[in-house]
Amino acid sequence: MSNEGFIELLRDIVATRIPSGEDFPLPTGTPVLITQSLGGTFTVHAGNFPGLYRIKGGDADALGKDPLPEPTATAAAADGPFDEAAAWDQLRNCYDPEIPVNIVDLGLIYSLDSTDSPSGGKRLSVKMTLTAPGCGMGPSIAADAKQRLLTLPGIAEAEVELVWDPPWSPDRISPAGRERLGME
Repeated sequence: MSNEGFIELLRDIVATRIPSGEDFPLPTGTPVLITQSLGGTFTVHAGNFPGLYRIKGGDADALGKDPLPEPTATAAAADGPFDEAAAWDQLRNCYDPEIPVNIVDLGLIYSLDSTDSPSGGKRLSVKMTLTAPGCGMGPSIAADAKQRLLTLPGIAEAEVELVWDPPWSPDRISPAGRERLGME
């Protein structure tokens, strides 16, 4: 295999193996090829190890890049007005690491509902699916979505539930997603 385009990791990191979702240590010096950089994460092919791996934006320095801030909830996030459009925009920052389309345009989000939280602010309940039920990345993608939603003003709580009914199909992909994938 040619190492053209590969870079060596500058430090040890723990990546997420795709599609199993398990943590996997990648040591300093591992040659990696960035295949996707979307939503503040990197998908890489690691030359010494089979398969693909997701690297968090906070570990971008291991790739020789500036670390990207991880979305974090703040105590003040529950203050302020709730904006549903902003919640959808945050979900558009979440990506399946194997597909260069965000989870909204990929049609993985079935619903986003808000109710008043007993502690003040809003409680968001999201139902999402995956392109394949056996994908181990589901919990990781759902956790990313939840973490991003909790950064928004007016959000006190968020729950992202993986559901399988109705089953996902390519018909759910938005026109923008279809264009990005070359389907139109």
